[in-house]
Amino acid sequence: MAVSISVVVLLLVLAVIFLRNGGLKVTHALVCALLGFFLAGTSMAPTIHNGVAATANVVSSLKP
Repeated sequence: MAVSISVVVLLLVLAVIFLRNGGLKVTHALVCALLGFFLAGTSMAPTIHNGVAATANVVSSLKP
């Protein structure tokens, strides 16, 4: 659960930065958000979740 909340916060921060810089329009952000909600209801959701979790595990195991 902590990984998904961190990813959501990171994506929210990036979306706000892009909106403020003019690189992302509000309608584009809305379409992306709706796509995320619709993807969450499909059979691909567990696969996407497992991929994000595996990526987070790899990144967290890296040592600088």
